[in-house]
Amino acid sequence: MAKDPNLPLLYSDDGDGFIVIAHRGASAYYPENTMPAFEGAVAMNAEMIELDVLMSKDGVPVVFHDLSLDNHTDGNGYVPEYTLSELKKLDSGSWFSKNYAGQQIPTLEEVLQFAAGKIALNIEIKTEAVSDIIDGGVEQKSLELVKQYGMEEHVLFSSFDYRVIKHLKKLDPTIPVALLYNKHQSKNQLPHQQVREFSADAFNCSFRQFSKKWARDLREHGIPHFIYTVNSKRKMKKLIKSGVTGIFTNKPDVLHQVKDRF
Repeated sequence: MAKDPNLPLLYSDDGDGFIVIAHRGASAYYPENTMPAFEGAVAMNAEMIELDVLMSKDGVPVVFHDLSLDNHTDGNGYVPEYTLSELKKLDSGSWFSKNYAGQQIPTLEEVLQFAAGKIALNIEIKTEAVSDIIDGGVEQKSLELVKQYGMEEHVLFSSFDYRVIKHLKKLDPTIPVALLYNKHQSKNQLPHQQVREFSADAFNCSFRQFSKKWARDLREHGIPHFIYTVNSKRKMKKLIKSGVTGIFTNKPDVLHQVKDRF
């Protein structure tokens, strides 16, 4: 018998049982993982924002996707080689458009400050930030910040590194955590077997990985599942019809249009 889903509460829930998630913010229109992308997601009525967390050299959780700084800033090298003050000197907007010149890499704390009382978050902990140590690790620091801003009921953590799920559940068994499908760690198990083994609350995977077999397995076991990253209306329609819990998209405005036609 399936247990009741342990999912974050939405601040703006239209009650349809489906969640519109802005992938790295409204990243089709703004530089990803920046404050304008997050503000844009709220303006487009996204119900949740997905963001990525790495750690600075001095141990501060920062919001950035790639380990390398080369593509999305005017810096080079790797995020963990820079202190927070050094990362803050980098321009993380010009690569997208000169209109966003001077945008800084946000800290997780800055995003939580913005999101509190406004929009739920899916915080993806990047593998490069994870170690075997729980005390003082990225999971503990991120969780403490979430609680500091009263967001513990409005956050879903996720990671491709299954250690994150174990660590977070050890730190706080009530915190909602999604397992981001990792082929190498999955042991060829069905989604419900992986979720059960790691005491996860939800299952996230790519639309390319999501099969009819997986859809049936997740549905039969009552497991919430979120599919990334879908920007085409045709794929959105197909996934919504299949009964997915939510979709990650760079275009939350488009997903809203598609969803509202159902």
